Amino acid sequence: MAKQPKRFKISNIIFIVIIALLIIPQTRQPIQVFLQKGIAMFVKPSVIDTSERLKLTSYNWSLKDLEGETFDFSSAEGKVIVINFWATWCPPCIAEMPSLDQLYQHYKSNDDVVFLFVSNEDTELINNFITNKSYSFNAYQSLTNYPQEFDVTSIPRTYVISKKGEIVIDKSGAADWNSDTVISTIDELLQ
Repeated sequence: MAKQPKRFKISNIIFIVIIALLIIPQTRQPIQVFLQKGIAMFVKPSVIDTSERLKLTSYNWSLKDLEGETFDFSSAEGKVIVINFWATWCPPCIAEMPSLDQLYQHYKSNDDVVFLFVSNEDTELINNFITNKSYSFNAYQSLTNYPQEFDVTSIPRTYVISKKGEIVIDKSGAADWNSDTVISTIDELLQ
């Protein structure tokens, strides 16, 4: 009987270990986040062609931040808006969050750019997540339905909206938000 090559046995063991790690709940999310971060490094959000952009028909949306302060979305009308729908349990959301925080850091002192990180989870859970990760942005929860143009059927879902209310970027899934493309797009929208 022919002896199997040692390499074949090692590859089987590696495969079984990977499958086991993906099955075990405690290791599944970190592995998924790691893989999504790798994907996000190569996925850059793309700008929607001018002729195909949807325009917001209403800014009628109320949110509250983690301190319970109400935010009226209509106060963001006429500004560049970045909206990210996310959750603390979502591996692609977790994977792209560092780049979103870096983008937020880049524009946080600019009053003409509004960032809304929207989650429907419990306030304490969101707050613990942001604190543990040392993120500097504030998160929000919807008090009313968001505008119909935000067709959020999966998360993460991120929009960049122009001062005129046009959806310039609409991206589902993890991406690198602190990219030259996104920054130059926001800079152009600010002019």
